[in-house]
Amino acid sequence: MAKLADYEASDLPERTKAALRYADRLTSPESRIDQAFYEMLRRALSDDELLDLGMMVMFFHGWQRFIDAFGILPDRWREGDRLPFAPLPG
Repeated sequence: MAKLADYEASDLPERTKAALRYADRLTSPESRIDQAFYEMLRRALSDDELLDLGMMVMFFHGWQRFIDAFGILPDRWREGDRLPFAPLPG
C-alpha cells in the first residue's frame, strides 16, 4: 500500500507506474491525453492494453461516482462503523 501512495518514487516496475499514471490522469480533472503522454504510455503498454485498462478504470470511477451521488452504503455497513475490510499487508 505504501508503494501506491508514492508510486513514482517506489521500486514498482515502469509498466506498473505507467498504468498508474494513466489511471490517475483519466480520473483527474485534467484528463486530457496529449501526444507526449500517449507516447510515454506506449513505451510500456500496447493500444489494446490502454483500451482495456482505460475502460475498466472509467467504469469503476463512474460506478463510484454513481454510488456517491445516491449515498449508497454496503448492506452491512453504516456511517461510523469500522470498515468491513482491512488494508492489504504492505
